Amino acid sequence: MGLFGTKRNEGGMLDVIRCDEQEYLVHKWSPGGYANSSIKENAIRWGSSLRVKQGEVAVFVYKNNDGSMQDFIEGPHDDTIKTANFPVISKIIGLAYSGGSPFQAEIYFINLAGNIQVNFGVPFFDVFDPRFLDFAVPMAARGSFTFNISDYKGFIRLHRMINFEIEDFTEQIRNALIKYVKGRITNIPTEMGIPVLQIETKILLINDLIEVPIREIFEKDYGVNLKRFDLSAIEPNKESFGYAELRKVTSEMATKTTVAQTEINIKNMQDSQAINAQNMEETLRVQREEAQRAQRLQTETNFIGAHALDQQTGVLKTAAGSLGTMGSMDVGGGGGGGGGMNPAGMMTGMMLGGAMGNQMAGMMNQMGQNMNPQQNTPPPPPPIQYSISVNGQTSGPFNWDQMQQMAQNGQIVQNTYVWKPGVTNWELAGNVQELTSIFSLLPPLPPTL
Repeated sequence: MGLFGTKRNEGGMLDVIRCDEQEYLVHKWSPGGYANSSIKENAIRWGSSLRVKQGEVAVFVYKNNDGSMQDFIEGPHDDTIKTANFPVISKIIGLAYSGGSPFQAEIYFINLAGNIQVNFGVPFFDVFDPRFLDFAVPMAARGSFTFNISDYKGFIRLHRMINFEIEDFTEQIRNALIKYVKGRITNIPTEMGIPVLQIETKILLINDLIEVPIREIFEKDYGVNLKRFDLSAIEPNKESFGYAELRKVTSEMATKTTVAQTEINIKNMQDSQAINAQNMEETLRVQREEAQRAQRLQTETNFIGAHALDQQTGVLKTAAGSLGTMGSMDVGGGGGGGGGMNPAGMMTGMMLGGAMGNQMAGMMNQMGQNMNPQQNTPPPPPPIQYSISVNGQTSGPFNWDQMQQMAQNGQIVQNTYVWKPGVTNWELAGNVQELTSIFSLLPPLPPTL
């Protein structure tokens, strides 16, 4: 793409000022086709034609003792040069040049619709992983950027437009961008915590981290609009010593980390199994104590009637002993209190003794009728509870009916480990005598086709 035109404009004594370039961003016009800053080259004849296309702006730059001033003619425009169209000329020269005398000005055409795409490359520079500062990894980067001019007045304020060369300007922007890209990539591992060996995989993230501040720099310092930034590659020198050593160190660290994590996982699993075993042991202990307590309560309940009979019999025996002494008691019968046999006392004692005997006989008969025959028999043993272990997971306890149901559902088989209170070790269900019947009740397997 040509940035400056070289087409020769033939216009005789009066010039036709226009830009015939197809693709450009900033074009300096010259009547002879060769842009320079000579007085002759910049002498513009009054009355020459000015043609500015849509999307263009023509900038007339006048150099005087107070600095440079500009007139801006936005397209579309096709007219002769006259004072009415040029406010600056009307102030500094008035009618002095109305007779066709030339005036000095540099003329630039700015393409507001044009884009400039520039490729860039950053040669190898050292990047350090913050974890291993002893190993420098050479890193290169390449890509492209595209910019245009949207605020032409701001652009002109920054660049004066005297002897402006677009090639020099583009190179200036490229160098600034390369410097920034290099510094940003160098600091990325520390700022973002990205390992140097993984920096290639983060190219999209790094692209975005660079594009935003670069856009601000282009607008503020150069007056142009960054339309697109593309970081196409970040390339470490994989043949370098630093790259090889860094790979070796990080590989060893990853292996150690994996081994350590595996050991921690195994330790956690062992601790969990130990805790589960302790919990199971404590659960079974509580169950045994509860079963024994329930058995004691049942026994006491069954024999509470006999215990009450013993208590009442003792009371009656004591009362009968007391009645035996009534024969010698002085009940005031006129016997003279000589301490001999007292007929009245004996009769009273016999009457009371008979009454108490009848009472005791009736009480024992009533208690015998009320007592449950089963209370005089030993209580049934408590049901056996079983715990099972399947795939290292312990569950239960289950009674015999539940064990039978699980055997029918295939949840336990003869090779399933079981445990019951009173035994020391786990045993296969098929070896436990009282459980063998639940497997013999299972239907036979269907024939295979």
